[in-house]
Amino acid sequence: MPGLKLFRTDTTNSGMTEVTPRLAEVEADVQGLVEAHMERLLGVRFLASEYSTGPVHGGRIDSLGLDENGSPVIVEFTDRR
Repeated sequence: MPGLKLFRTDTTNSGMTEVTPRLAEVEADVQGLVEAHMERLLGVRFLASEYSTGPVHGGRIDSLGLDENGSPVIVEFTDRR
């Protein structure tokens, strides 16, 4: 994924270390990292991954969460190589 950089927080290097690019090559890797740290990154409480939109729409939401007001937040991940 050219242009996409992921960082890990630590106590050295000004608190940030770049994650090796191979960790971010697959959409699921990025999705898992964001979901695991959604509260810290976005201020959103994580609810569900791959949430079904039901039989009428027949789709799915990559990541679903709630913001501080209880409003739904939808996060979609795409790979545009």
